[in-house]
Amino acid sequence: MSGRLTVVGLGPGAARQMTPEAAEAVAAADILFGYAPYLARLPERPGQERRASDNREEIARASAALEAAVAGAKVAMVSGGDPGVFAMAAAVCEAIEHGPAEWRALDVEIVPGVTAMLAVAARCGAPLGHDFCAISLSDNLKPWPLVERRLALAAEAGFVIALYNPISKARPWQLGRAFELLREKLPGSVPVVFGRAAGREDERIVLATLAEADPARADMATCVLIGTAETRIVPRAGRSPLVYAPRSAPAP
Repeated sequence: MSGRLTVVGLGPGAARQMTPEAAEAVAAADILFGYAPYLARLPERPGQERRASDNREEIARASAALEAAVAGAKVAMVSGGDPGVFAMAAAVCEAIEHGPAEWRALDVEIVPGVTAMLAVAARCGAPLGHDFCAISLSDNLKPWPLVERRLALAAEAGFVIALYNPISKARPWQLGRAFELLREKLPGSVPVVFGRAAGREDERIVLATLAEADPARADMATCVLIGTAETRIVPRAGRSPLVYAPRSAPAP
């Protein structure tokens, strides 16, 4: 089978944050598949086809890309951030599991990228320097009570929490509810970082406390990092403070 599918992480958005491996995979493709805003990040190449689709069409997009690869094309499926973090790598694997046998014979490669929580963390210090977890606040593919349970357990276990998909026009209330729940489990002084478009020209990094965290500071381009009682803030004269999680765990 001459075709192949590469699932590529483009990083958080700035061209300089894309890995050389990802750039090479994109350049080598005959056809690019992806969510339209992600494809728009990439320069046009003569002879290279683009097939954009809506954000809620992941399985259909994965299936179309697999079909194109079976037909002999060198296909790149692009994702923002890392393709394995709330993105297209899982959709491709799911499509292969439930699809025709010929899809399993394809050459499929996953190319990693810098995911949003890492980009945001790097802009403010090292808030993920100790144990952490990532939770998507979208309840499109899982029930909201499960999201609440995971938030509560993560807070009780002492994990720093990275929140993906915090808010959207269709889901305007979930982040506020998440903050309410976490205030029941954590001190109000716990640091909260709102990291929007980290590394891009429209970047906005805002540090708040859990007690004063305002959901209106977030949109779908924002990753929210919520610290623990052990998270430290280091003031710096004339510079943004450093936020970090100490490497040593607290005594039980």
